[in-house]
Amino acid sequence: MDTLRALSAFVLSVDLGSLSGAARALDTTQPTVSKLVAGLERSLGVRLLRRAATGLSLTHEGQRFHERARRVLEDYGDAVADAREQVQQPQGLLRVSAPVTMGQRYLNAMAVEFLRLHPEIQLELVLDDRFVDPREERIDVSLRVGGALPPDLVARHLGTWPRVLVASPDYVALRGKPRNPQDLVAHDYLRYAAGDDGVLLSGPDGPVAVPVRSRYRVNNAVALLDSVLAGAGISLQPTWMVADLLAEGRLVRVLGRHTGPAQDVHLLYAPRRHQPLRVRVLVDFLAQRVAGLPGAARKPAAPVG
Repeated sequence: MDTLRALSAFVLSVDLGSLSGAARALDTTQPTVSKLVAGLERSLGVRLLRRAATGLSLTHEGQRFHERARRVLEDYGDAVADAREQVQQPQGLLRVSAPVTMGQRYLNAMAVEFLRLHPEIQLELVLDDRFVDPREERIDVSLRVGGALPPDLVARHLGTWPRVLVASPDYVALRGKPRNPQDLVAHDYLRYAAGDDGVLLSGPDGPVAVPVRSRYRVNNAVALLDSVLAGAGISLQPTWMVADLLAEGRLVRVLGRHTGPAQDVHLLYAPRRHQPLRVRVLVDFLAQRVAGLPGAARKPAAPVG
């Protein structure tokens, strides 16, 4: 029995939730994967998987074996990568996840540049606003904007971007600028669809909560920004999204001494003793490029986790 291939078939079947998913990942057939897993079970003398019409589930023995099998495969991959790196350039497939807006606005161009620099690498950029678990979805590197950090992943902090109140010049010419936070109540305030009414700001006199109400909400950050540019109202935006528009005069800042909750940006990846060269060069590349986005409040810190 090809033990490594059998371990791969088992781990992929669990991670992807089906024998057919593992077969596609291994470029083989479902019966072949089934035979590999069955052979592994025979060699161990225990049952690892329960097979039912509703899908696969791990036995108690399978649960304990799964993580160890994953580590064996990672260690083998590390050893192969370490040997190949002595004579080869970074190569292979990388899967990267990022929020939709950050991906559209910046990551897509960064990905194209990265591919030009490393012709032996293939890259898949997955844009999704939900948190994508790197282990479950076989993601090598995730870009995280805000939100809680998973304790089992390395989190490399890239920088902090304030959120500021902005409007279009046409809106300001028509409606004027608010002179203090409470004036926002009389303005058209645009917001992301999720969340409650009201906005929390920090200013010279400390935090202030303003009970603004929004006639228009939208669950897409690009559409929200387009609405601000079109003169529909005032909105709280992260500086990485609007610093260039403010510099060009397409937006103006209102209540310039007040900011909203800042956004921290991190790169997330699995803790491993030896990351493949392709992952290391991607992390270093993205860390440099993302940290250089406009409007950052401070320089990036060292990795944590």
